[in-house]
Amino acid sequence: MTADRGAAPPAGAPVRPARIRWVALALLVLAALATLVLHGYVHGGVGGAATAAAPEPGPMAPGMAAAGPLLDLSGDVPRSLAIPPRTLALTFDDGPDPDWTPAILEVLARHGARASFFVLGSRVAEHPGIVEDVVAGGHDVASHTFTHRDVHDAPWWLIRLELSLTEHALAGTVGRHTALLRPPYSSVPEALTVADLADLRRLGREGYVVALTDLDSGDWQEELAVDELVRNATPPGGAGAVVLFHDGGGDRARTVAAVDRLLTDLGRQGYRFATVTEVMAEAGFGPSATPEVSTSERLSGRALVALLGAGSFVVGLLPWLMGTMIVLALLRAAVVVVLARRHHRRRAAVPLGEAPAVAVAVIVPAYNEAVGIEAAIRSIVATEHTGPLEVVVVDDGSTDATAEIVQALAAEPGMAAVRLISQPNAGKPAALNTGLAVSTAPFVVMVDGDTTFRPDTLPNVLRPFADPSVGAVAGNTKIGNRRGFLGRFQHIEYVLGFNLDRRAYEVLHCMPTVPGAIGAFRREVLEDIGGVSGDTLAEDTDLTMDVHRRGRRVVYEPTAVAFTEAPSRWRDLWRQRYRWSYGTMQAMWKHRHGVHDADPTRRRFARRALPYMLVFQVVLPLAGPFVDAAALYALAFDRRPGVLVSWLAFNALQLATGWYAFRLDGERVRPLWLAPLQQVVYRQVMYLVIWDAVLAALSGVPLRWHKLHRVGIGPTDAAA
Repeated sequence: MTADRGAAPPAGAPVRPARIRWVALALLVLAALATLVLHGYVHGGVGGAATAAAPEPGPMAPGMAAAGPLLDLSGDVPRSLAIPPRTLALTFDDGPDPDWTPAILEVLARHGARASFFVLGSRVAEHPGIVEDVVAGGHDVASHTFTHRDVHDAPWWLIRLELSLTEHALAGTVGRHTALLRPPYSSVPEALTVADLADLRRLGREGYVVALTDLDSGDWQEELAVDELVRNATPPGGAGAVVLFHDGGGDRARTVAAVDRLLTDLGRQGYRFATVTEVMAEAGFGPSATPEVSTSERLSGRALVALLGAGSFVVGLLPWLMGTMIVLALLRAAVVVVLARRHHRRRAAVPLGEAPAVAVAVIVPAYNEAVGIEAAIRSIVATEHTGPLEVVVVDDGSTDATAEIVQALAAEPGMAAVRLISQPNAGKPAALNTGLAVSTAPFVVMVDGDTTFRPDTLPNVLRPFADPSVGAVAGNTKIGNRRGFLGRFQHIEYVLGFNLDRRAYEVLHCMPTVPGAIGAFRREVLEDIGGVSGDTLAEDTDLTMDVHRRGRRVVYEPTAVAFTEAPSRWRDLWRQRYRWSYGTMQAMWKHRHGVHDADPTRRRFARRALPYMLVFQVVLPLAGPFVDAAALYALAFDRRPGVLVSWLAFNALQLATGWYAFRLDGERVRPLWLAPLQQVVYRQVMYLVIWDAVLAALSGVPLRWHKLHRVGIGPTDAAA
């Protein structure tokens, strides 16, 4: 690609602060994580079973044998309330459920009965409309915790969180709080142990009346028939009772039928069907008023409901995204490997011809390249090229010793080909155009100021011009400073991604980028184009697309090896890739009309390259974080072994493809042991870079160039 430097935007041009983008990106990531974690907590933590847990062994709580099912434990002395005779308080746990709660509401409405629904806050957030129907029917809505959490088997901070989340869910859906709570897995008062009562006292101090039961219908037992459920729920001798049913947690068809039968039978016996709140109000039991919902609580509740709704949508979408990504990755790997192999076989079948002894101008745009410019120029001059050579170094307003170093080199014996041109800082495209203007050779090689050549690089990059249809040649860019994790990560990326792709691109006649580190052009093509455009931040991609649109071929020459200095710091890597991504999107947009070009050759390039770049360089990286989140979600909450197997298979595919790419490039495969770690660490950073670039592109403001920190390429780095 290209060196990260150039002119700043014009004075007064608005530049979006990076801090704002990063804050927006961080908020986006945090929102996505919060959505998935909350959804995973809800669906991984919900007990789901409506069965009552066996009581923990221990001494029974004193005084509970004669207590009523409604307990006010807010004071020092427990108070209880029993249901009056011939009064039935029907209660339903574990809802709301989109299938069974409406069916139960229909039965209750038909009999003119009211009931109490002890809801799970998580399901309230998922089905807010059903909760609104419950309230509209005059029924109670009370708390059953957020995820069916056992209050006797969880830390107190977690219980308080569950209660708070449920209150927020109710505030956001129906605009009310509740002072009524039924702990999951609770039973009748006489079943309470001393430890159980201590736990319930803490709930009482939070302002809740604890609603236990008198009669359990047993509808959670699948083997019980409707007749048995009705019998279990019928109070003996006209007594009053709190009766437990369930409207969620499974198939409740038997519950619906049993409630219909029970209401019919007890209605004939003169029973009234009241809510728990009505019974408490008649007896003056419990809190005198339920706390009102504040505006902030209502808004935060709505946010919680929206977050859970988004979580359900995203989690439902994740398997499709993951499947699509895996299929596309497999197809891409297969197609690229097949085409790269075809490219390799074609080259093997045609021996390399003699290097042309043509005149060539090597243009080196330089901005603050004092660290590496001497090594770059010496490697160019030491070429095996036998024809006339011009080396034009354009110092683009450097503030370091770049110009002095080049001037001293030009004065040395054997350096007569080196020429220094100094100009005020105007940016890389302008520097390249200056070099074009002062040079005369029919072939032009553009080189970054941090790039070094092998002795055969220059003659090799000129060989393809023996074919008059070739307008540009992409060289084989390699990472020179490949020591350390970051250097090796980029080394793998260059060999596995860029250089393997270029082989496939050539076969398909759709090479999108001649890299700025090593690229050769016919001067006549550059003059026809009008020089290097500064319309985009990816001038190399923009220029290459212009060559295609002039109907000239762009090929890849793997033997034209050039070593470039990659960013050695994460911050610099982010800046470089962010500019690449932004500039590539600019170039794609600029040349989008090529898909409708009248010339079939030019149209072929646009219709092949642009969709491929859009899918694999923009869309899939944008979806990448969500796919990785799907894998983590499945491992953390669903515990699906297939996800781990898929991840391992994906990495095995990457290793196999990497092995082949390294063999084609003549590289040692030892660095590939880092490929799995690259997928976990490096790839995530690249995904976030794409997000950052897309956010910046959508904002429509110009961006600054950035000069990267240079340390130079050590003499043994390229061999590491």
